[in-house]
Amino acid sequence: MIHTRISTPGISAACYAIPAGPVTIVFAVAEKGVLGCGAIDPVALQGFGLATARVRPPEGKNSITGAKDLLGGTVKEANDAAEALGIQVGMRGDEALSLLS
Repeated sequence: MIHTRISTPGISAACYAIPAGPVTIVFAVAEKGVLGCGAIDPVALQGFGLATARVRPPEGKNSITGAKDLLGGTVKEANDAAEALGIQVGMRGDEALSLLS
């Protein structure tokens, strides 16, 4: 597992990248919720009241492999708790993470 810290103006989050066979499960945990790759399930985490959004890889990439891809990707799904914070499908990952921070 790789653990890094994302600290930019407006964003503070712990980012984890967990190798799992042929894929890497990547997600960032911020104060108000989680931003993750396609392996993270926003609907399931809504059951725990956790604001969560799922991101598709940046254009030209097949998968999210680290924090940079998570921030440069595009939100493809957000649960109700994440939408209540202003996260919308189509926004960039860094924009979504700033709303979760």
